Amino acid sequence: MTAAEISRIAGVTRATVSNWRRRHDDFPAPSGGTETSPLYDLPAVQAWLRGRGHTSTASPTEELRTALRLLGPGSGVAARLFPLVAAASRRTPEELAELAALSDDQLVARAEKTAGELPVAVPEAEPFRYGPDDAGVLRALLGCVREAGAQAAVDVLAERELDEGAASGVYQTPGGLALLMARLLPAGTSRVLDPACGSGTLLAAAARQGAQELFGQDSLPVQGQRTAVRLLLAAPEAETAIRVGDSLRDDAFPDVTVDAVLCNPPFADRDWGHDELAYDPRWAYGLPPRFESELAWVQHALAHLEPGGHAVMLLPPALAFRSSGRRIRAELIRSGALRAVVSLPARAAYPLHIGLQIWVFQRPEPGGTDRTTVLFVDGEGEQRDGATGTPSAPDTASAGTRGGSRPRRSGSSSSAASSAPSSSASASSFDWAGLTDRVLTQWAAFTTAPDTYADEPGVARAVPLVDLLDDVVDVTPARHVRATAADIDPAALARRVHDLHEQLAEQVAALAAASASGGWQPSGPSAREWRTATISDLARGGALTVLRAAPPGTRGSKGPAAPTVDRPVITAQDISAGNPPSSGAVDIHADTAQPVAAGDVLVRAVAGGGDAAAMTRVADDQDAGALLGPHIHLLRPDPARLDPWFLAGFLGAEDNIASASTGSTLVHVTPGRLRVPLLSLEEQRRYGEAFRRVYELRAAARRTADLAADTAATLTTGLTAGVLLPPETRDSGSA
Repeated sequence: MTAAEISRIAGVTRATVSNWRRRHDDFPAPSGGTETSPLYDLPAVQAWLRGRGHTSTASPTEELRTALRLLGPGSGVAARLFPLVAAASRRTPEELAELAALSDDQLVARAEKTAGELPVAVPEAEPFRYGPDDAGVLRALLGCVREAGAQAAVDVLAERELDEGAASGVYQTPGGLALLMARLLPAGTSRVLDPACGSGTLLAAAARQGAQELFGQDSLPVQGQRTAVRLLLAAPEAETAIRVGDSLRDDAFPDVTVDAVLCNPPFADRDWGHDELAYDPRWAYGLPPRFESELAWVQHALAHLEPGGHAVMLLPPALAFRSSGRRIRAELIRSGALRAVVSLPARAAYPLHIGLQIWVFQRPEPGGTDRTTVLFVDGEGEQRDGATGTPSAPDTASAGTRGGSRPRRSGSSSSAASSAPSSSASASSFDWAGLTDRVLTQWAAFTTAPDTYADEPGVARAVPLVDLLDDVVDVTPARHVRATAADIDPAALARRVHDLHEQLAEQVAALAAASASGGWQPSGPSAREWRTATISDLARGGALTVLRAAPPGTRGSKGPAAPTVDRPVITAQDISAGNPPSSGAVDIHADTAQPVAAGDVLVRAVAGGGDAAAMTRVADDQDAGALLGPHIHLLRPDPARLDPWFLAGFLGAEDNIASASTGSTLVHVTPGRLRVPLLSLEEQRRYGEAFRRVYELRAAARRTADLAADTAATLTTGLTAGVLLPPETRDSGSA
């Protein structure tokens, strides 16, 4: 391990590690590397740290990554450890701690026995045989399962084999998106296939919606293995069949038909088998062009459906309008196979720079009812409306981003909290609850009564097939959903503008009050210096408790799944935006829920590089009783020893977050490494009051900016649509 890795597990700076090397003769000598970049033996370093009272402050997932790196390349450890993760998930935390405390030889023997207790249908997995050199990674794995959950351990093991991100084309499907896609399927859907299953996120979401038979295939062995274990964790009662191979060239389920297909297929893959598959019977709607691999995946999905079955697929926006795919789009529309297209905002899913689309298909039934319309939903509109909570003006957005994406492989991957790349606003903090409600409301109304469905201008519209079958056959939602002048009531829009102006004036006054000078004074000729302590130090001393939400999908350690809790959930996005708890508890169970109390300090666990949004927040009475969402650390201070606003202010400082984080684009915060000054409670309260004022200033500025943008957009809409007249101007000169 490097000096930087030592600093992370010890919770100190690299300069401190250098000082240890110079000042302590018993500090472990380098075991490899170079003179300028030495490498150290992990067990020796850990023993030295324990001897001096230093406990590791690295997260369990980071410790597992470090242990895996020490095994070196080519160890094949990921496939060998997948069965152990599945078996360990059935043990209690106390049992896992007992296993990790065994001697190396005992641990290796018990790990093999434990993994063998649970037969796992892991495709192409290596036999689970462990040796003495595996003892370190076995302990780290058991610790990760105990502290972070079995799914987190599975994701770390897969990272060893995968280079997730732009370089490899392997991207993540956010859990919120997977759940939205699964909820677009009809109630009672039982048999589901994902022919590009990735890590199994979509199949796991289908299982949460009641699916009992799950089929998956992926071209990467590690992804197939990952999916098999994920489904064992998420849906132990379901029947699963996971295979490895190229679904288009070598379909593992040629004779299987299912109720539904969920798929996030590779994008822009030029080597999908165009020539050798030219006469394949799956191409019922036309031979897919060489550069339209997505249309091959669409027809592959339709070929596996029972008549009347549904396919929900995540596809790039260019598929909606590229001329090369026009004929197949026309056939899909003419036959009634295409039922709906939903546009997503950019940053909702990887790759984050484009807004992807959800396409919903239904295999035509012989003699079935003719379908006369296609539903279009603009999922981007909610993100454009901002977070002000006021009604939005009719949406007049243009056709959106028109561009292809990088080739992507095995898209249905793990949750957004893993190490995939991200922009400054990560998909993990996206408002999935609002988007899901927006989309499902329209889809339910359309499917219940498609002939009488009432359009909602700027949000959704059912377009007759004949209107789509023109020379372009463009099915971009924004093109069909945008509001027209005929949809806008001039009097209603004028009233809305008046209301917005009044709200904006009030908010500007509130911002002025929050930004008023309040006696800020310099500390002296130089900055103050103080002794600091880490959160780990404070927790050991009993000054605070560090809590976290259970990993998504976590259930009780034994027995059947507990019922979900119908209570608000505070999300990382709520902390960033300063909003009240917003999300519904769609995947939190009663026996693992973590309620929030007034005075708790909430710290976002993930932050994008350069993200200027708030990283911390003090829970108030409005937050009390809400459940803690994923990707948030909760610090519960002893009010007799720590002021919560003082704690939140120092913890959220940019330098503090940077020194306690790993990663560059997507930053994972390790709470134990965050530092705060050691001050008296009286002085803490003085700083805490100042930090509270800073927080109110930030919140007021955000609300003012959102209202100003909403007002400007509404005025522009009214003027350009011809429903508002410009105010009369006074001549400054004489006629």
